[in-house]
Order: sequence, then C-alpha cells, then structure tokens
Amino acid sequence: MSRSPRPALGYVFTLASAGLFGINGTVSTLALEAGIPPTRLTALRCTGAALVLVVALAALSPSRLRVRRRELPLLAVFGVVGVALTQFLYYVAIGRLPVGIALVFEMTAPVFIALYVWLVRREAVRSLLWVALLLSLSGLVLVAQVWQGGGSLDAVGVAAALAAALCLATYYLVGERGTVGRDPVTLTCWSFVAAALFWAVAAPWWAFDAGVLAESVPVSLGEVTAPLWLLVAWIVVLGAVAPFWLSIAALPHLPPTTAGLVATVEPVFASVVAWLWVEQVLTGWQVAGGVVVLTGIALAQTARAASAAPLMPETPVPLSS
Repeated sequence: MSRSPRPALGYVFTLASAGLFGINGTVSTLALEAGIPPTRLTALRCTGAALVLVVALAALSPSRLRVRRRELPLLAVFGVVGVALTQFLYYVAIGRLPVGIALVFEMTAPVFIALYVWLVRREAVRSLLWVALLLSLSGLVLVAQVWQGGGSLDAVGVAAALAAALCLATYYLVGERGTVGRDPVTLTCWSFVAAALFWAVAAPWWAFDAGVLAESVPVSLGEVTAPLWLLVAWIVVLGAVAPFWLSIAALPHLPPTTAGLVATVEPVFASVVAWLWVEQVLTGWQVAGGVVVLTGIALAQTARAASAAPLMPETPVPLSS
C-alpha cells in the first residue's frame, strides 16, 4: 500500500540532506588539512559507503544485489567517472578553494547537462537554457573576481571544480540510463562498489599507513582535537550514507525537479558552516556571484522540455523520476 505524499516531510528530508552534505565539505577540508591526500580520502569515503550500503542491502533485500553481465560497463563508467572522479576532483577543489565556492562551480552540472541533451541528443530545450547559461557564466566571473590580475581564485582549484561538474553531469546522464532497469538504491550501491574497486587499484591499500587515522588533529574549535578516524567516519556515515538515505526518503514526497531546486541550498549551508567553523570568508562579489550562479542553475533544472532526472548536487539519489 502506497503512502500519501507529505510535501513538508519531503522538504525536511531534502534540506537535512543538503545540510549534511554542506557540513561534510568542512569536515573533509579538516581531513585534507590533517594530511590525508585527496586520493586516499576519496578511497576511504567510497569504500566505507560501499561497505555500509552492501551490508544494509544484504540484510534487508539481498535479491536486489544481483547484477547482470550486461550492466557491468554502465556500472563501471557510473562508478569510476560519476562517483570516484567526481569526489576526487571535489576534494582537490576544496583543498584549494573555499568550500562554498567549490560547490558553486561543481553545481553548474545541470547547465552542462542541458547543453549536452540539446547539442548531442537533439532534445528540445526551453529558451530558459540561454538565460541559465548567461547567468551561470556571469556569476562564475563574479565568483572568480577575474578583474583581479586574472582572478582571485587558485587556477588548479577552479579547473578541478569545473572538471568535477563535468563528471557530475556524466553521473546524472549515465544514471538516467541505469535506472531504466535498476532502482536508484542498488544502482548507487554498485556505483560506490565500482568506485571503491577503482581506488583499490589507483591508491592501493598496502601503500596506506592506517596508523595515521589514530592521530589527533585540530578541528578548528579552540584547542579541541579529535582522532582522524572520527573525521573519516563522519565523512562516510554522515557525509555520504545518511544524506543519501534522506534524499531517497524525500522522493516519494516531492517531485524530482522540486527536490533538485531545494537542494541548491547546499552551497549556502556549506559557506555558512565553513565561515563559522574554519573562518572561510567570502567577499561581497563572491556572494553575489554565487546567488547569480544558483539562479542560473535553478533555471537549468527546468530547461529540459522533458526532464528525466532530478539534478541535485553530490547526491547519490537524483537518478530516477
């Protein structure tokens, strides 16, 4: 028996998911500053999330873990490009840029998607696409403050954030195909498994000194320190698995496009948390540019004449309508 939608609950779940993802940006920054390289932090997050999701599905619905051979290529691309590389590039970006700014760049993925389906798939798009593109580009110019000697932001960080946006766009586009024959929960589970296997090769476990996880590191709250493993546990459980389940839980209560639009508050949450926690202060131009970019992203969400996917930032769910 299906339950009646409760929009208020859907908004709460989506906002909570965006909030946890926003906090995760600062926690990840602290882990990076403690000396864990982006490759290793990404491997830990992907592997931890894969283990949690596989165990949960094995306990609750083991039949959903079956994989057909013809699904393997899609899962490989989905996991390696859409998950492993997106998260790695995001970590490279936040290691060089304020968290909120890195997210603003990464969240331009819906604009790339709308352009792709128009240029490559020849799908009809609304005229809003051009307004969205203009706003996004204009906002990014303000965020980067390009008039200051070519830009006030680290060039490698900006390149990583934009590359993450392209990988995230791939994530959504491949995910649209993947959900034709598989539900989004198991699709995401196997994408994390594929990402974990990729990092097991790219960053072998035997080259990692796990003893560093026991070291105490500062958490930018006065003289407070915490073991590094606690930060990593947060990144896995409250930075990946928990917001994933919250965003899944929101979909029966909100239309996908609505959920995607609500989720654009993530950079706002991330910027506020980073400002309060690690004193990452944005200039007035960067704040204004972020608002302009988010407006463009909101328009891009509805630019496709027949939208097939909710376009939500860094969320493993937005792959089915």
